[in-house]
Amino acid sequence: MPHSLLNAEEAANYLHVDSGTVRALAAHGEIPCERRGDEWYFRQGDLKMWSSRRILGLQGKNLLDYYNKGVVHPHDLSEHAALLTELTGAIPFAPRLVARSRATVIREMVALAEQTGLLYDPADLRDELRAREDLCSTGIEGGVAILHPRFHDPYMVEDSFVCIGRSVQPIPFGAPDGGKTDLFFLACCQDDRIHLHTLARICLLCHATDLTERLRQADTGEDMHLALHECEMSLLR
Repeated sequence: MPHSLLNAEEAANYLHVDSGTVRALAAHGEIPCERRGDEWYFRQGDLKMWSSRRILGLQGKNLLDYYNKGVVHPHDLSEHAALLTELTGAIPFAPRLVARSRATVIREMVALAEQTGLLYDPADLRDELRAREDLCSTGIEGGVAILHPRFHDPYMVEDSFVCIGRSVQPIPFGAPDGGKTDLFFLACCQDDRIHLHTLARICLLCHATDLTERLRQADTGEDMHLALHECEMSLLR
């Protein structure tokens, strides 16, 4: 029936993606839907037209990218897995951000994320980070902020990743202790579960190891990578 009303799980089966992706698209206003209470509903005829238009409008690499999107890459979230070491891999770190405001921090961190090759839409990520900071600062005590978008889905990044930048000059970033911030983590995750584990691991490393001190002493991105890896391994031992 072309006018059948589908819930999120049924719509996901129809589109051959997971229900989390469907809900994320609905929350972003990127798919025809209607909200009833706490649930999203989708008309099958609208979904058919939307998916056809979206695919027909793509060509070449963009079409291949779209085909590959929606795949959540698995990561070991067990207690003894080196999650941050895995999510940083060959991701670039920036030991000398020139940012002097929240807006320029976001701009520089998104530019750093672009270098990963895992980001589909830099402008979308910038907007999401601004919106998240407008809701409540991601700054925490100790001069650290953990930037992240409001939503976590495989249509934003090809795979989950974390990158780190250090500003030359500490700036006001809304930390609860009133202090200035100079260490900026950017966590881009494909789903809520990976995101929550990532946030918890970053916070634990900042509070239970000397990671922040070592990141501030690092001269290069490679030194920052090494500090993160060694601190995470010491935490897991």
